[in-house]
Amino acid sequence: MKGKYMAYVGSYSYTGKAKGITVYDVDVEKGVFIPRCEMEVDNSSYVIPSSDCKTLYSIADEGVVSFKIHENGSITRLNSANIKGMRGCHLSTDKDDKYIFVSGYHDGKATILDLNKDGSVGNIVTGVFHKGLGSVAERNFRPHVSCTRLTPDGKYVMVADLGIDQVKIYRFDQKERRMFLVDAIRCERESAPRCFRFSDDGKFFYLMYELKNVIEVFTYETGERTPVIEKIQTISTVGDKKLSELTAACSMRFSNDGDQSYMYCGNAGDNTVSVYKRDKETGLLSLLCCLPISGDYPKDIAVFPDNRHIAVVNHESGSITFFHVDYEKGLLVMSANPIRVNEPNSCVIVKVGD
Repeated sequence: MKGKYMAYVGSYSYTGKAKGITVYDVDVEKGVFIPRCEMEVDNSSYVIPSSDCKTLYSIADEGVVSFKIHENGSITRLNSANIKGMRGCHLSTDKDDKYIFVSGYHDGKATILDLNKDGSVGNIVTGVFHKGLGSVAERNFRPHVSCTRLTPDGKYVMVADLGIDQVKIYRFDQKERRMFLVDAIRCERESAPRCFRFSDDGKFFYLMYELKNVIEVFTYETGERTPVIEKIQTISTVGDKKLSELTAACSMRFSNDGDQSYMYCGNAGDNTVSVYKRDKETGLLSLLCCLPISGDYPKDIAVFPDNRHIAVVNHESGSITFFHVDYEKGLLVMSANPIRVNEPNSCVIVKVGD
């Protein structure tokens, strides 16, 4: 926990009220952000740090924008790269920062780009457009790629598509720089698999459904031609509450401790955050609480490095609310006054300096 931490929040800039990325100093002890400055990015809908925390990447209208993170936490623009498709909605990198993976909600495209040694974004490696039809529901009638990640073994790329209710699995041939479809997780109709995260040990992954409002837990093993995947749990994102038609699971994060002992899930419509305890050995989740977050549309959650505080990014109400997490009592207790930020979408907390 020793060291300096910064928070970077990406916002839409359509209205001109936000520039794109807001930079904050992080007070870990008090569990609050302190505004520092803004950086111009056209409609920053998602931000992530590189694995080595030296570069910040943002979705933008022009594709992907990279920023160098300096030791004092300030950021300076490195470059931007076109993804030859409509604007993305999600980013991820591999653990060695060789590639960046871009998910395209609007055109159903998953794109892989090279990353240069200085952190800037390089050329397109490969990309695939999904095809097919979902249901006749308003959102689920055509491909909407919402999350793309390299598997921990580095062999496959998994792509969640909430429009056609599938998670497609591609073998990633880095020599040929191509992806080959080898399998798919076919989800329940109109369930909308939105995002997934792997445990650090690579043994489990967690798939969150936007419309079904559940998290499914899977075991993961490397296979010869396809990975070996088995579903072991399905758990509600809102506990025993009665689901509203407006409820949509929209964000999911692990705690920062070495065992990833906890998971947090934000629910739009319901405007709550659920906290789960995670068993490292079995991978299973158990719900500790599901409580309101004093804001509308918790589009993202940032976990403080002490794992005792969280920041909830509320898109519709234009606010970030801060909570102390009491794991023993199963409570979220507001720990600081909310701060205003226009149309926030995504937030990351990054350790800077030595």
